[in-house]
Amino acid sequence: MKILMLNYEYPPLGGGGGVAHQHIAEELASRHEVTVLTSRAGALPAFEVAGGVKVHRVGVLGRDSQATASLASMLSYFPASLRVGQRLVSEMKPDLINSHFAIPTGPSAALLARRNRIPHVLSIHGGDIYDPSKLLSPHHTPGLHQTVGWVLRCADRVAAQSQNTAENARNIYGYRTEITIIPLGLKEPVLPSFSRKELGLSDDQIVLVTVGRLIARKANHHLIEILSRIDDSKLVLVLLGDGPARAPLLQLAKQLRVENRVIMPGFVSDDRKYQYLQAADVFVSTTSHEGFGLMYVEGMFCGLPIISYDHGGQRDFLEDGKTGFVIPLNNQEIFQDRLESLTGNAQLRESMGKHNLRLSKRFTIEQCASRYEQLFENVISGKISSYDSLGRNGNSGFNDSRRRKKSKPGLAGAITGK
Repeated sequence: MKILMLNYEYPPLGGGGGVAHQHIAEELASRHEVTVLTSRAGALPAFEVAGGVKVHRVGVLGRDSQATASLASMLSYFPASLRVGQRLVSEMKPDLINSHFAIPTGPSAALLARRNRIPHVLSIHGGDIYDPSKLLSPHHTPGLHQTVGWVLRCADRVAAQSQNTAENARNIYGYRTEITIIPLGLKEPVLPSFSRKELGLSDDQIVLVTVGRLIARKANHHLIEILSRIDDSKLVLVLLGDGPARAPLLQLAKQLRVENRVIMPGFVSDDRKYQYLQAADVFVSTTSHEGFGLMYVEGMFCGLPIISYDHGGQRDFLEDGKTGFVIPLNNQEIFQDRLESLTGNAQLRESMGKHNLRLSKRFTIEQCASRYEQLFENVISGKISSYDSLGRNGNSGFNDSRRRKKSKPGLAGAITGK
């Protein structure tokens, strides 16, 4: 297959969604021709071949951070990717377009697919359709809400990484056609050797770790607040990642007098990340929502028990009392209680960690990419259409140009006049 993939963020830009996409693209590139169209920032080249994938980057406005995208960069990705995408379509003649994130990626992919009559698979990641921490989350922002709905209806098939993300597409946007659930996967890591000493940790410490961009949605201030209420100098918290919340988190740690127990290494290499994960005793997360939660799988690959809130895609594979503890959203009191019970019981940590290590084998990139490969083949062959052969929902897929003309274009259509 010739596959054109669009994603406004692709490593080294962005977070877990981009990393997951990169792994899928590189695995598929071992068997197919894969081209990715993404954003450019800093000194990144406009074109390179990485991991067997042809990566084209378009210039966007206001992208000065690897961790987070500005509003200007997301808005400017639309016209830039539409222009360069049309050139790539003419040159490579793809069999299928796969876009990641309903916005800001989806509109240009949907228009390219419609204009050139190419099947389009939309991959929704969670925060692109629902993010409770963002003032401009599309689920409650006029214009963005209509755009997401339009992009969903335009896709020949929607793939979601979790039941939670699929439910949000149905409940918030009224999407009624079947959604394919494809859990994310990781390349099984080759775990590097390490010593706690080289990480600045001592053998008598109990180490909590979390991984992810330091942004509002991750709600890492909950972890610092919980840590401050546990009077144990040997209990330390490692926050791996960087982002706009870094300075406020440092200030909070000082205010609560736990700055010596909160370690913030910033962005680290994969090897260093897995060293910290192996050195840790418990993986913790107080994120307000995850579309899937690939960082949990990273912890599972290292045999860590997991304590997390219950809001998001992690409910598909985290089980209270087995993988660790799953806590009602924002209930810090229960979170603290379960954390203390786990940090005080080495045998329980070990048994949960072994269970998670076995469970992690279900979430490999090979399995994830294989499911995408089968989906793409079915869409291209016509086994899957936007109507599931029943004409329900009035989707505007490439198989019925008459219905396409009737779909409401939303914000993307208003911008382009289509």
